Amino acid sequence: MWLFASVATAQTTPTLGTREATTPATHDGGARDAQTKGDSPSTTQSTGDVPSTGRIPVEDTTPVPQGWSNGRYRVTPSDVLELTFPYVTEFNQVVAVQPDGYVTLRAVGDLRVQGRTLPELSALVREAYEPILREPVITIVLKEFEKPYFVAAGEVKTPGKFELRGATTLTQALAVAGGFTDKAKVSQVVLFRRYSAELTEVKQIDVKKMLSSKNLDEDYVLRPGDTVWVPRTMISKLAPYLPTAGVGIYLNPFH
Repeated sequence: MWLFASVATAQTTPTLGTREATTPATHDGGARDAQTKGDSPSTTQSTGDVPSTGRIPVEDTTPVPQGWSNGRYRVTPSDVLELTFPYVTEFNQVVAVQPDGYVTLRAVGDLRVQGRTLPELSALVREAYEPILREPVITIVLKEFEKPYFVAAGEVKTPGKFELRGATTLTQALAVAGGFTDKAKVSQVVLFRRYSAELTEVKQIDVKKMLSSKNLDEDYVLRPGDTVWVPRTMISKLAPYLPTAGVGIYLNPFH
């Protein structure tokens, strides 16, 4: 049974990659001339003088999912997005997601994008531009984004952060991290899995028993963001809830 531990949100360093999403085209070929409401910015404004809605950005307090331990990739701070408007190129832009989860869009202002999937992001951006453009067609490409990873911490020979490629089990992850040190408590390996922005699932696994019995039922397949921690000495059974500071010590890959 999974337990839960309170943990502070951690930020990670994104690596390069590319993904793409395009808002569906809901108009015919004549929409090229109907992209802008009123006069086309391409004929009335220069690229550096795109008309603004004049709206003041409103703080968005709607909770959004954090991380992407399951399902579609979700936008995180430091991701880089390329927005292409095929019919109104004046609006083409490349933006970076700020630490607070917002991007600043041309002629629109600040928009909260953290935690959104690409389809959700496409719908959100399209809605933001509808007061300016008629039936906007927008292609969004993730130019830089966070690749899946796991962290190995504690008594492993090479602790750190590793790229998660394909289906990787707990024992395979330990092997990638160089295996156990001589001081490792192999019977009490701990798997931390992000449950939400404030909760982390905690599972203690007796790897020694699992391997000796050749019963791999607890050889869990890792998810992006998982942390495998190997203690040095015997630890008592982890409580269902741990202080945030205490969990932070476990999650330190160099502890």
